Amino acid sequence: MAEDQQRSGPGPIEHYALLSDLRTAALVGRDGSIDWLCLPRFDSPSCFTRLLGHDHHGHWRIAPTGTVRRVERRYRDNSLVLETDFHTDGGTVRVIDSMPPHEKNYDDEPCVVRTVEGVSGEVEIGVRWVVRFAYGHSTPWVRTIREREPVLDEYVLALAGPHTVVLRGDVLPVRKEDERAHETTVNVRGGERYSWVLQWSPTPDELPPPMDPVQEVRDNEDFWRDWSRRINYTGPHREPVYRSLATLKALTYAPTGGIIAAPTTSLPEALDGNRNWDYRYCWLRDATLVLLALDNFGCSDEAAAWRRWLLRAVAGDPADLQIMYGVGGERHLLEWQPDWLPGYQGSSPVRIGNAAYEQLQLDVFGEVMDALHLARERGVAETPDSWSLQRGMLKHLERIWQQPDKGLWEVRGPDRYFTHSRVMVWVAFDRAIRAVEEDGLPGPVERWREIRESVHEEVLREGFNTEIGAFTQYYGGTTLDAATLLIPALGFLPGDDERVRGTVRAVERRLRHGVLVDRYSTVGGTNSIDGLTGREGSFLACSFWLVDALALCGRRDEAERMFGQLLELRNDVGLFSEEYDAHEDRFTGNFPQAFSHLALVNSAAVLYGGHTRGESSRRDGGSWR
Repeated sequence: MAEDQQRSGPGPIEHYALLSDLRTAALVGRDGSIDWLCLPRFDSPSCFTRLLGHDHHGHWRIAPTGTVRRVERRYRDNSLVLETDFHTDGGTVRVIDSMPPHEKNYDDEPCVVRTVEGVSGEVEIGVRWVVRFAYGHSTPWVRTIREREPVLDEYVLALAGPHTVVLRGDVLPVRKEDERAHETTVNVRGGERYSWVLQWSPTPDELPPPMDPVQEVRDNEDFWRDWSRRINYTGPHREPVYRSLATLKALTYAPTGGIIAAPTTSLPEALDGNRNWDYRYCWLRDATLVLLALDNFGCSDEAAAWRRWLLRAVAGDPADLQIMYGVGGERHLLEWQPDWLPGYQGSSPVRIGNAAYEQLQLDVFGEVMDALHLARERGVAETPDSWSLQRGMLKHLERIWQQPDKGLWEVRGPDRYFTHSRVMVWVAFDRAIRAVEEDGLPGPVERWREIRESVHEEVLREGFNTEIGAFTQYYGGTTLDAATLLIPALGFLPGDDERVRGTVRAVERRLRHGVLVDRYSTVGGTNSIDGLTGREGSFLACSFWLVDALALCGRRDEAERMFGQLLELRNDVGLFSEEYDAHEDRFTGNFPQAFSHLALVNSAAVLYGGHTRGESSRRDGGSWR
């Protein structure tokens, strides 16, 4: 069947691939169109916004003008250099897309390099370039400029207010007046190559110089090749583990070490609801999983950078601790809605910013304490200031731990005593006690032990429903929550405890659908728990949590089988979104999702490394094989 290349809006989420320069990211569709690009940071306004609207909201398409019979895509080895082969009746062409990574030189500005190579025959290629700044709202002044001094240089300059981009190329597109777009065509024969480079500039007065696209792609491959050599994993499913680690690296903002949840906003968790959120920020709860995923497999530099970011972000009065921050540690992530955007395939609203930053989520204290505990275990020396900060957090937690909260799912319904939040309060004090016992750090350990015991008894008494035979989502409730699958991995109870096994069986009965697991039930009307309408897809991270729980409960064969089945749900270039809609057989939610890839590599660690978060010590752990 010929590929549909005439659509005016975005394609299925699973049709996209990721480009990243460790500052920002672009999404490229199977139709050869870059439909999402924010400049110069992950959380900056976009200049290509077709993903949340239509063609006129901005995109950059390079693809055959005629019928495409087949599309094949892949990343080169472990890099983020993307190759897309378009097979037509007249021949085959390859589009090579990359964003040169800027890890150390913080003065380099973002750019996108696109090259077309003729593989066989002769194919007419169309280039369509539509720039719309400010999330598709601002149409720039675009003009072609020819300079002769100091060197011959011809480029297209797009300018609107604070936004400036430059497009250079072997054949520049020309203005199409009636559409405010730029287009060109070129016939590409086997062995021929044409390139284009888009560069961002903070000012039109000092534009970036021309660059060699061939060398940039080569340097890009070298960067990722050198980086991937540090990954220490030779177990089963090596390719998915490597691709997930590379994706986590790609979602890291190099200047600070912060890692975003996803490079997109408002990709819907379901097309019939309002569960559309901005994920271009750094969640503290990701810290533990990031440290595990990266450091477990040899990426200690990234883990150390994340720890530095974490300490900077949470510095200050512990009472001001937030659940998320901007990539530079920004605190105010005000939420608003650009009403000119219809949303992904008409799914509204589109949200910029995330009001959940103001929520109280007690589990964050446990995640932060666990992350810093793991860092100590991996040899990152504690400083007096960092330990003082942690003690301040615990002192504040002592005052508020008995309050209800919004839980890790950031519900917009009423506060409750969520079981997972209470378990994470236990984790916070448990890790503090271990810091005293295992690392010799000072602290009121007896008081912390009393609180830890009180929380443990409370969770067992209030969070476990004897009639259901499982831990429930919140105290006194009957609904289930996949987050309770984390109980054995956190060390709260052993995997062979019958209460853990009962919880696993209950989740399988009520929340599991084949290989997929819902985070909680959202069936029917406005959900009383999260205050939102519409259903959602199955949360992919929860599916991997079930893999871990099965393994820790002694059901290893089932865990390995489920792990392999989940890997088959990745798209053609190995990426996961936040959720999977089994009814429609498609990705939903923001993409690619760090949480999904974090869960994947941590399941590989549980299955093939023999380690979990809650064990007493991993200081003498060997390599992951």
